[in-house]
Amino acid sequence: MERKFNVAGAAHMVVLDGVALLQPDAQVFECMLDGWRQQQLSRNLGFATVETRAQTVRRFQAHTNAYPWQWSPAHLEEWTTDLRANKRRARSTIRSYQLAVRAFLAYLCDPVYGWADECERRFGTHPVQICHEWNTAAHLSDYEGRPARRSLTRREVQALFDCADAQVAEIRARGRKGWVAAFRDATMLKVTYAWGLRRREAVMLEAHDFGINPKAPEFGSFGVLYVRHGKASAGGSPKRRSVLTVMPWSTEVAAEWVENIWPQCRREGEAGLWPSERRPRVSEDRLNAAFGRFGAEAGLSDGLGVHSLRHSYVTHLIEDGFDALFVQQQVGHQHASTTSIYTSVSSDYKTRVLRAALDRVVADARAQERSPS
Repeated sequence: MERKFNVAGAAHMVVLDGVALLQPDAQVFECMLDGWRQQQLSRNLGFATVETRAQTVRRFQAHTNAYPWQWSPAHLEEWTTDLRANKRRARSTIRSYQLAVRAFLAYLCDPVYGWADECERRFGTHPVQICHEWNTAAHLSDYEGRPARRSLTRREVQALFDCADAQVAEIRARGRKGWVAAFRDATMLKVTYAWGLRRREAVMLEAHDFGINPKAPEFGSFGVLYVRHGKASAGGSPKRRSVLTVMPWSTEVAAEWVENIWPQCRREGEAGLWPSERRPRVSEDRLNAAFGRFGAEAGLSDGLGVHSLRHSYVTHLIEDGFDALFVQQQVGHQHASTTSIYTSVSSDYKTRVLRAALDRVVADARAQERSPS
C-alpha cells in the first residue's frame, strides 16, 4: 500500500491526481520545482536563495534537453565541461551549480515526497542521483576566489578616494545635477572601507545605525556602527553586529553626509542612507559601478572590486597592531581561519616584524653575554 505524507513539496500535494496533462514532461517538471521551492521555504531559506537554485536547475534542464527522470551522470559531466571550457565559470561557481542539482535530486529521490512513484506511473522510470564524489567538484581550499582579488595597499585606497573626490568636485564646479549622486557614491565606498562592510551591509545602512561609543567619546555620534543585515547562515535571519570606529577620519566623512547632504536628498519617511532619485536606496550594482568608475580613474587592477575594500580593512588593522580576535569580531567572521584568508599584509609590514624579531634576538644575546655566569 502506498503511503503518503503531508509534507511541504510532496508530489500528491503539487500534482493533481487523475488530471490529464497536455505537456506532461514540462508540467511535471514545473510541479517538481514548485514542490522543491515549498520544501526549501519551509526550511527558512531565503527567497533569493531558493529562486537562484531553481534557475540553476532550469539551466541544467535546458542544456540537457531532458527531464530529471532521464538525467544521467554523463549529462552532468557534459554540462560541467561546457561551463569550464566555453563559459569560463569560476570553480566555486561550478561547485555551487552542482550542489543545486544535487539538492534538487536529493529532494526528488526522497520517498517521503513521492516523486519517484509519480514518475513511474507517468513515464515508466524515475529520477536518480547523478551527482557523486567522482564527478563533482570538491571544496579543497579555504579560499577559492580569483587570484587577482586582493587587499588594496594604503596608497591605492588613497588614490581611489582622491579620484572619487576629484570627480565630485569637477561635477559640482560645472554646476551639473549629478554631483550629489557622485558624492553619495564616494561616501559609500569610504564607509564600506572604514567599517569593513560587505556590499549588502553597506547598501542597507540607515542613518540611525550610527551610535555613540562611551569608551571613545572623541568619535561623537559615529563611534559605533550597528550592522543589521549581516551575512546569514543557511535558513537563518541576517546576523547583527556592532563595528567600533577605528579610523578617526571616517567620522568626518560620515558626519558630512548624514548631517549636511543626506537630509536634502532623502525621501520623506525613508531612512535608507544611500537614496537614489527613484528608490529609497541604491542597489549593490550601483556600489560595484562606483568602485569600477573611480577605480579605473585611479588605475587600479581589473581584478579588484568592492569586496577588496573589506580585505583591505582587515589587512590594515592587522598591520596597525590590532588584536586578531578584535578584527575577527569587527568583520563578523565566525572562525579565525576566515579572517586569516582576508589578511594579506604588505612587505613593509613583514619587514618591520622581521626587523623587530631580529632586534629582540640580538638584544637577548647581548644581555646574556653581559650577565655573570
